[in-house]
Amino acid sequence: MKRRALVSVSDKRGVEDFARRLSGMGFEIISTGGTARTLTEAGVKVVPVSEVTGAPEILGGRVKTLHPKIHGGILADLGDPDHVEQLVKQDIGPIDLVCINLYPFEETVAGGAPEKEAIEQIDIGGPAMLRAAAKNFGTVTVVPSPEFYEEVLAALESEGQVPEGARRRLALAAFRRTAEYDAAISGWLGDRVEGVSEGFPGRRTVRYERVSGLRYGENPHQDAAYYAEVGAEHLLSGVEKLQGREISFNNLYDLDAARTLLADLTDLGAQAAVIVKHANPCGAALGGSVADAYRKALASDPQSAFGGIVALSGEVDGDLATEISNIFTEIQVAPGFTEEAREILSARPNVRVLVAGPLSRPALSSKYVTGGVLLQASDAVEDDSEYRVVTETHPSPQQMGDLIFAWRVARMVKSNAIVLAKDGVTVGVGAGQMSRVDSSEIAVKKAGERAQGAATASDAFFPFADGVEALAEAGIEAVIQPGGSVRDDEVVEAANRQGLAMVFTGRRHFLH
Repeated sequence: MKRRALVSVSDKRGVEDFARRLSGMGFEIISTGGTARTLTEAGVKVVPVSEVTGAPEILGGRVKTLHPKIHGGILADLGDPDHVEQLVKQDIGPIDLVCINLYPFEETVAGGAPEKEAIEQIDIGGPAMLRAAAKNFGTVTVVPSPEFYEEVLAALESEGQVPEGARRRLALAAFRRTAEYDAAISGWLGDRVEGVSEGFPGRRTVRYERVSGLRYGENPHQDAAYYAEVGAEHLLSGVEKLQGREISFNNLYDLDAARTLLADLTDLGAQAAVIVKHANPCGAALGGSVADAYRKALASDPQSAFGGIVALSGEVDGDLATEISNIFTEIQVAPGFTEEAREILSARPNVRVLVAGPLSRPALSSKYVTGGVLLQASDAVEDDSEYRVVTETHPSPQQMGDLIFAWRVARMVKSNAIVLAKDGVTVGVGAGQMSRVDSSEIAVKKAGERAQGAATASDAFFPFADGVEALAEAGIEAVIQPGGSVRDDEVVEAANRQGLAMVFTGRRHFLH
C-alpha cells in the first residue's frame, strides 16, 4: 500500500525540499490551499485534500480537513482489525505522516492586529490534525515544525521508517505546541473578556521551557534547573558565555540583581560598575571610565566583593581584566571584552565570563509562595522631578546627585535597606535587617570615616527620629527617603536640628 503524507503548513520554510524528498521515497502528498500551490509550483506532485474527501473547501477555507476521510486516516489504529475493516468499508486510506504547523496567531496579535484579523488566525483544523496524529503516534509520524524535517527525513531514508521512540518525542512536541497555541488564544481572549485594564486577568497562563539543568539549587542537596518564559526576554536572552564553569542557581539569582541595578545606573550620565554578593550590591559606583567605576565599587567593600558578581556598563580591556582577576570573582558580565582581556581571563578557566547588553525589565514580576504565586507590576525607578525637599537645609547639586544614586542602589538592596554614598560611590550598605536602625548601624560601620559628609538612602520611611539621629551622629549630611510615616514631622524636625538636608520621594522600594 502506498504511504501517504498530509502536508499543510503556514510556515513554509523548507517545505518544498521536505515534500520533494518524501515524494522521492514513494509517499503520496496530500495538501491544502497555499501549501498545495507552493508545492505544485515547485514541481512536487500533490493530491488536493478536496480530492481525498470528495468535498470542496468551504467557508473561505475554514472547513477543508474536518472530514472522516482525513481524521479516519490519521486516527485509525492499524493494529486493530476492526479499525482496518472500517477503513476498507468506508474507503478511507491510512495517513502515515502528518506535517502541520499552525496559523501565526501569536505573531498576528503581537503586531497589534485588529480583532477580526486575529480571529481569522485562530487555526481549527491544524490543531485537530496535530492532536489526532500525536495521539496515534503508534503508527503515525507527526511533524509539528520545520525543525524536525531533517530528523524525520534522515530516519525514513536510512531505515524506511521513523523509530517508535522518535515518534513519541514528536508527539510530545505536537501536544506542547497545541497547548502553547491554545494558551496564547485564551490569554488574548481573556484580556478582552475579564477586564485586564487592571493588568491582572482572572486566569493567567504562562509557559516556561527548560533552558538548562543546574548543578544544584541554593544548596548542594537541592536539584535545580533554569526555565525561561516562552516568547519573552529573560535573564540569559542574548547573553554569550565566553568561558567558565556551569552557571549555578545562586549565580543566576545574583546575576539578575547585578544586571538590574546596572540598568538603573547607566542612565545617570557615567560609566557604571556593580558588585553583587548574595543578591545584594556590596559595591556600586559611577566613574569617568569603566575601570574607574570598577575601582570605586570594589573600594566600597573589598572584603564582601570576594566571590561576588561584577557587572560593568562598558567594554573590558586587558588592564581592567587583570585588575578584576586580582580578586576571586564568580561572574564577570559586560557588553564586550577585548581580545587581550579574553586571553587574560582564559588563565582563570573557572571564572564565568558573559557578554551581555542592557537588561530590559519585564512589565510584571512574580514571587513564588507555597502552592501559589504573587504577581505585581515590576518596581521601576520613578521620575525624580517630583522629589520634595522637606528640610530647611537644601542638598547641594553634588549631594542631590549622590542621593539619587544611593536611592537607585537602595532599590536593589534587601529590606530594610540603608545605602550611604559619596561622589557617586557606595561607601556603606546595610541590608536585610528587621530594624531600620540596625541597617543604619551596619551601613555606618561599613563606611567608617567615609560616612562623613555622605548621602543616605532609606528604602522606606523612618518610623522614628532615632534612625536619622544615628545617621547624623555618624556624619551624614543628606538623606533621601519615601516619607509617609505618621511621625514624619518628628523625623523632619530631628533632621532640621541636626542640620541635615532631607528629600522625600513619595515612593517606597521594599525588596524582600
